[in-house]
Amino acid sequence: MYIIVVGGGRVGYYLTRALLNEGHEVLVVEQNPAICEAVNDELGSICYRGDGCEVASLEEIGTARADMLIAVTGDDEDNLVSCQVAKHKFNVPRTIARIRNPKNESLFKKLGIDVTISSTNIILEHIEEEVPTHPITHLFEIRDKGLEIVEVKIPPGSTTIGKTVKEISLPQGSVLSLIIRKARKPIVPTGSTVIEAEDQIIALIDPESEEALRTTLRGE
Repeated sequence: MYIIVVGGGRVGYYLTRALLNEGHEVLVVEQNPAICEAVNDELGSICYRGDGCEVASLEEIGTARADMLIAVTGDDEDNLVSCQVAKHKFNVPRTIARIRNPKNESLFKKLGIDVTISSTNIILEHIEEEVPTHPITHLFEIRDKGLEIVEVKIPPGSTTIGKTVKEISLPQGSVLSLIIRKARKPIVPTGSTVIEAEDQIIALIDPESEEALRTTLRGE
């Protein structure tokens, strides 16, 4: 694959090195001459000094033939613009943007960025996995369908314990896909499946129903 990385700082450098090791053709776009020189010294002549937000720069490096553009500068706005220019001007099939402010994630998605990476959210997801009392964990997002796969833990004392799935009024569009129980095999729930304390329920939901699902399953 031909991959363009916008931003040659620490994130861009290590990402580029990993992509090169996997055998991809990679070109870095970086405005800072010192950073560009350092990347070229370390990784070979693969860094182009230019502005990844400008059409002229992206045209000169052959963005039209790129399979992917990854914008990892320290500026959310620059990352957004780079991805949008690549997507709409050069028809790059896949764009990925680094986000420093998690509040920008929904905006990036609405504006057509294929994948957003927020280091803050990644850290939070790992915290969620390590904290048993955390009510809901995001496992996977099906972006083109507007759906999420989440895990909800049932705490002791929940009002849903002892009830069957069909007795619980789930939010519209929510589907309980799997129940994981300690020391037992995971089960695919049916209407007659009884909810137990400490159940880990994997569900497919509309993101807007997340709060309602959490409240319903945990009996809050």
